[in-house]
Amino acid sequence: MKKVLTIFPKTNAAMSEAPLGAKLKVCAYCRVSSASSEQMDSYENQVAYYTGYIQQKSEWDFAGIYADGGITGTKKEGRTEFNRMVRDAQAGQINLIITKSISRFVRNTADCLEIVRYLKELGVAVFFERENINTLSAESELLMTVLASIAQEESRSTSENIKWAYRKKFEKGKVVVISSRFLGYDLDENGQLQVNPAEARIVKLIFREYIAGKGTEAIADLLTAMNIRTVTGSAKWQASVVRGILTNEKYCGDLVQQKTFTEDHLTHRKRKNRGELPMYRVQNNHEAIITREEFDLVQQLMAERAAQYGNLPGDRVKYLNRYAFSGKLVCDHCGATFTRRSWNCNGPTKQIVWQCRTYFKEGKAACSMKAVDDITLKAVFVRAFNKLYKHKDTLLKRFLDNVEKGLRIESIGGHDRKLELAIERVGEQMKALIRRQIKDSSETLEFQTEYDGLKQQLEKLRNQKNELSGDDSRLAEVKARTQEIASVLEGQVYIMEEFDEEICSALVERVKVLTPTHLVFELKNGLAIEQQFIKERGIHGLQ
Repeated sequence: MKKVLTIFPKTNAAMSEAPLGAKLKVCAYCRVSSASSEQMDSYENQVAYYTGYIQQKSEWDFAGIYADGGITGTKKEGRTEFNRMVRDAQAGQINLIITKSISRFVRNTADCLEIVRYLKELGVAVFFERENINTLSAESELLMTVLASIAQEESRSTSENIKWAYRKKFEKGKVVVISSRFLGYDLDENGQLQVNPAEARIVKLIFREYIAGKGTEAIADLLTAMNIRTVTGSAKWQASVVRGILTNEKYCGDLVQQKTFTEDHLTHRKRKNRGELPMYRVQNNHEAIITREEFDLVQQLMAERAAQYGNLPGDRVKYLNRYAFSGKLVCDHCGATFTRRSWNCNGPTKQIVWQCRTYFKEGKAACSMKAVDDITLKAVFVRAFNKLYKHKDTLLKRFLDNVEKGLRIESIGGHDRKLELAIERVGEQMKALIRRQIKDSSETLEFQTEYDGLKQQLEKLRNQKNELSGDDSRLAEVKARTQEIASVLEGQVYIMEEFDEEICSALVERVKVLTPTHLVFELKNGLAIEQQFIKERGIHGLQ
């Protein structure tokens, strides 16, 4: 009599990696997104549940619980336990990860698929209980793409709802103090600001010294010399910290809300609110440390001093670029920009130089690039400009010819249309395949294989089209910028005899400093003009 033995399928590819009879190494991942008492109770319940669940399975070997509490799920960075779990999976300590749902695992679609695919390559499965998805199954990726996108949208919606709730509180004058630590104030059990008498004396000293005529750096040096600690415990005071105290409206009893906002719910990157969103000022919200008159006087003095030294906040771009070479000199050794400095020489005059920021801040060990004399730099630009001016027609035409040749523009027209037709054709094939799968879902594995193949084709075709479109737009941009440069050159009647800051700003994108006597001027259309010269010690300019 025939005897039939059933050979059961392997539900987890990771089992094939283990020796015969070896147990499956199983762990669980738990997470809650806030540190509230209710959420932390849920967190503890998850840990207890999965510990018992895994340990009761005789065919499983308990590989531990990885649990992040009070952490957002929209990005994997900063999730200590999650990242430790992935490292342990790399080390072969895990075969299977169990988690409650996709949203508990990660809410960012791109991160979710990236991590799952990576774990899949390692032979590690992830099982999502709520969705009943095992990531090693054939149909899992298609389902996960849809479900992870839904989880990401839920996260975005939740983030928007929280923002809306905060704004409604702000509009009604309800105070929300985000930070728990300000110099001069403590937060009481109700979240209200209470004056800290010892620290308040430091705040009063800072305002008093500024009104008396001291600058922020001088006040910072004074506080450091007096062995007074900052609110974070640092013994060294910085001018920026003093400036932050002097401009903080809390010290006159007011509270401005929504001074910053979260730009993206996925990255959680915060930005200073410069008018993008409304701000809400609550006057007389708490006990003041200084009078309103003192606070207003300090703001007035700061504005006057800023105007005197050309450092108005509203004119920041102009201030940062008030010299033709500001932000444009780049060190070829370390990649840092150069800063303009004034050196005291023997005698009443000062020498203006441009110095690598790395060399200036960290010393010769970090970067050996020496300073470039300002007069010499301007003289070299004059020489580079005159070279361009004398040969402008030849140089600009040759440059554009080389750009066109490099981008292979000749073949774009016909090939671009062929790519568009191919993209349409593959798109229709994908739609037909999905319609067929909806009618008959019995051939899931074949569908997934064919779908992935078409998807790769479509991605490849789109990349090719984007490259061609990008080349076309890049050429148009280069031509436009070259025409602008030609217009500047045509407006010059003779060669340049002395440095012209306006022309330099109009032409130069950046200056690569190879050595203090070897510079490359890169113009705004991409054309580079290289200049080498001899510099004698103690002599400014060119010889």
